[in-house]
Amino acid sequence: MKLVLGRDDLAAAAAAAAREAGAEPERIGIKPVHKASRGFVNRSDADLCELAIVTVLQAVAHGKPVLLLPVTTLGRHQHQTLVTLGRLSVADVEGHSVGVRAWSQTTGVWVRGFLTEQYGVDLRKAAWTTYEGHHVEGAEDPSWVRRAPEGTKLPADFLAGRVDFGIMGNELPADDRIRTAVDHAHEAAEQWSKEQGFIPVNHVVGISEAAAAEHPAAILAAYDAMRSVLTAKEEAGRAFPLHPVGFEALRGAFTKAAAYALEQEVVPRAVDYDELVERTCTALGVPPARLGA
Repeated sequence: MKLVLGRDDLAAAAAAAAREAGAEPERIGIKPVHKASRGFVNRSDADLCELAIVTVLQAVAHGKPVLLLPVTTLGRHQHQTLVTLGRLSVADVEGHSVGVRAWSQTTGVWVRGFLTEQYGVDLRKAAWTTYEGHHVEGAEDPSWVRRAPEGTKLPADFLAGRVDFGIMGNELPADDRIRTAVDHAHEAAEQWSKEQGFIPVNHVVGISEAAAAEHPAAILAAYDAMRSVLTAKEEAGRAFPLHPVGFEALRGAFTKAAAYALEQEVVPRAVDYDELVERTCTALGVPPARLGA
């Protein structure tokens, strides 16, 4: 049973629990963890794999044998990831160029959703550039999005002024000229979460349909172990959990991300959250309540 998880604590807990349930777990070390997504989604190279929330939505929409195990491995606010140089602000996105690593990158989907929903931006009135393709075979960028020349990178283009805005999370370069396009981005993010009732989710856990059939007890044991780790580390006093676990806890984030993804032509069809719940529970042979619903 092959596992791909970026966090050592979650990987250790999941592996130990799966072993006790009778499986022979093997952790596959791939860094950064998102590089495992393409092999998992398209070839089932792993049995349990950390995935971006949008990758799960795309995989299901394109008929890939991917199921959602409702565990959040990475959650964070996102308003601060839209950055610029100089004096431009979020009000200037229309009519300017914006770079994002991939059209299906989850951070980009969240930010573009904020742009349309909160700031009234018409996405088609900005000049969008992507630098990588999709993890899911069959997915393509919208016709109104440009692909950068092979070998070019967003951070370099952004610092050189070849794009006016960049959407960057972990890949944000260190440069004193960079500032957030959204004024008081942290406060804006907190207010958004207060209104929505959750913090944006980036990464969750996916399982293959084959693994669900072959190792259902081990997968359920791994779920319980990861839930215990994340619950124990949840910060007291936080308005909303940073790492929600369970189908109901993830409903808000998945539903909103799915709506944004459809609006942005990231997915070819609407993906209803209850479809994800039903597919996983049927494959594992458990009622939704077993996985937090």
